[in-house]
Amino acid sequence: MSALLVERRGAVEIATLNRPERLNALDAGLVDELNTYFGGLADRREIRVVILRGAGRGFCAGLDIQEDRASDETPVLRTLRTQTRIGNIYRKMRACPQPIVALGHGAACGGGLSLLLASDVRYGAPSFRANAAYIRIGLGGCDMASSYFLPRLVGASLASEMILTGRFIDAERALRAGLISEIVEEAALLDRGLALADEMLATSPHGLRLSKQALNLNIDAPSLEAAMAIEDRQQVILAATEDHREALAAFLEKRAPDYRER
Repeated sequence: MSALLVERRGAVEIATLNRPERLNALDAGLVDELNTYFGGLADRREIRVVILRGAGRGFCAGLDIQEDRASDETPVLRTLRTQTRIGNIYRKMRACPQPIVALGHGAACGGGLSLLLASDVRYGAPSFRANAAYIRIGLGGCDMASSYFLPRLVGASLASEMILTGRFIDAERALRAGLISEIVEEAALLDRGLALADEMLATSPHGLRLSKQALNLNIDAPSLEAAMAIEDRQQVILAATEDHREALAAFLEKRAPDYRER
């Protein structure tokens, strides 16, 4: 059975980490499937939103440390290859044009936390708990983009607390810190994610894609002027589209727009 289950619902895909017996820990097979899936989304314009979740008792326990990774490579090269392969998942998540809505329940540890951090919107169940587990196995606490994403999402103080100790935070603290947008009962998580996806689908396809792109670029913008230049660029591009004219007409006529451009 595939370690990543993908279910399509119209223009939305639900990607489910499917190693529940291992708390969806990242082994070589799941890493390969995630890389292939997120790497292929750029060419799949018919898919406009992705929902990411985990099967079983938790979201993702991080790296499967019990997997046999023996090879003929030197330890340094083997570790570098593993780091790069897993790290590419998060790069591809940020690069794909589709917004990713992550649904967290149970534990999200280490690389599993990074799957949430690399998503665009995060909801959590009351059971949700997360930690930057890397430092707990004798490694540095900064791994899998945690030192990039966490301070930007929750601020330097909480990010340092999590990264320097590996301690867990629960759903309530994650909500207060802005790590998740809302706490949702576990049975309602998927419905809440799909409802948000429906709101995104009400926007124009190009507008949605370029908005994710601008958010990604402007989080590192060197100045206000640089950020506004990116905004101006996308507005000039989108103002010339047929979908923009359709959206204006639909707004004035108080009806749903019928977008044609993909």
